[in-house]
Amino acid sequence: MEPEDRQRYLKNLPAVDELLRHPQIQSHLKIFSREWIIGSIRRTLNKKRQAIMISNDPHEAASVSLLPEELLAAVEEEISKASRPSLRRVINATGVVLHTNLGRAPLAAEVCKRLSEIAGGYSNLEFDLVSGERGSRYEHVEEILRQLSGAESAMVVNNNAGAVLLALNSLAEGKEVIVSRGQLVEIGGSFRIPDVMKKSGVRLAEVGTTNRTRLEDYERAINQETALLLKVHTSNFRILGFTAEVSLKDLVALGRAKGLPVMEDLGSGCFVDLSQYGIEKEPTVQDAIEAGAGIITFSGDKLLGGPQAGIILGQKKHLDIIKKNPLTRALRIDKLTLAGLEYTLRLYFNRASAIEKIPVMRMLSCPAEKLKSRVKRLQRKLTGDLSHAFQVSLREEISQVGGGALPLQGLPTQVIALRPLKISAASMEERLRKLNPAVIARVQEGEILLDLRTVAESEERELIEGVRQVLE
Repeated sequence: MEPEDRQRYLKNLPAVDELLRHPQIQSHLKIFSREWIIGSIRRTLNKKRQAIMISNDPHEAASVSLLPEELLAAVEEEISKASRPSLRRVINATGVVLHTNLGRAPLAAEVCKRLSEIAGGYSNLEFDLVSGERGSRYEHVEEILRQLSGAESAMVVNNNAGAVLLALNSLAEGKEVIVSRGQLVEIGGSFRIPDVMKKSGVRLAEVGTTNRTRLEDYERAINQETALLLKVHTSNFRILGFTAEVSLKDLVALGRAKGLPVMEDLGSGCFVDLSQYGIEKEPTVQDAIEAGAGIITFSGDKLLGGPQAGIILGQKKHLDIIKKNPLTRALRIDKLTLAGLEYTLRLYFNRASAIEKIPVMRMLSCPAEKLKSRVKRLQRKLTGDLSHAFQVSLREEISQVGGGALPLQGLPTQVIALRPLKISAASMEERLRKLNPAVIARVQEGEILLDLRTVAESEERELIEGVRQVLE
């Protein structure tokens, strides 16, 4: 395309003031500031300029210079897009319970109600209502954590990586920490256990091999520079076959004999034995305390079913040191996280109630028959007047726990398989993502799979309306 043609197309674009004066744009000034509207207009025009500049086809460049009504519509779309919140609720129809990209554990309804009360006003975050003096924010959850776990002391920071870093820095800075080579995993976001340990100021001492580590490997590695023995949950990684690892109980016995504390990073952390629901046995927080671990860390937003947090439990002598570390202020959690965690933990005082009220527990323990009943009900609502737009069938599938927990655990489920007849499955998945609320589903062999295990019953109507909107 000739330079003079490109300049002609660029000149066809209106000025910012010209668009701003248009009545259609003026109507938005009742809601948005003049500066906001001008910014939207400029972004729209810049996109058009860039499209013209990169185009080598005169016809394509000419089409970018839209008709006035089309350009106004583009500006309005930009205004709508800019004013729409970035963080929004979505419907998780993937069947992945602890979906890291979708915010992991959803909070219980009771917890959300209490959060609203705390967020909307002042609270006794660091104020002792009995004495009238300054208090500690950790007191709101420490006693509950002690009661639930049997630990001597507890505290909470912003996430489990922070909990591990803080504990290691407090108890072993400048010293060696021994850990099995097979437990040096990489967790979400490309963060690696060795890197976290390095940043905490400790020296890593690897023992054993990737697949086999014995108690004598730890014993031979202990020296005057050793400050702590560390056991790490391998999260979403598992080695099968010719393997061997040292139990926490045996590691604690070695630590006692050598006068060294033992720390376990539990990863997900759970207060309920899920094996009673047909789920693979996962060590509980109580198991780790009973085995004698001096320090235990785990996440709040995984199997626990609460907000993102890093929970530290253990012996008082170790926790007292950790609490005095200046890093605790950098890693501390805010009032909303504390409130969400406290109210979630309180639900565990009644285990049967916790299974029903905490969404993660409810999803993991949901009987297959109940899922099938919901799926059939939804299938009936989706068929009928839209049968010309897609084929629908029911299929046996597997849900995933997700969130770095129970990597080998599959949860038998039944899904609704939609095969669109007028658009591709990929196009339908994209359109579902652009709804409000967005519907996130799986695409498999030309079909959209909807797994109701991770869809709340209160979301079923929105899910049905979303599918209909896309297919109509």
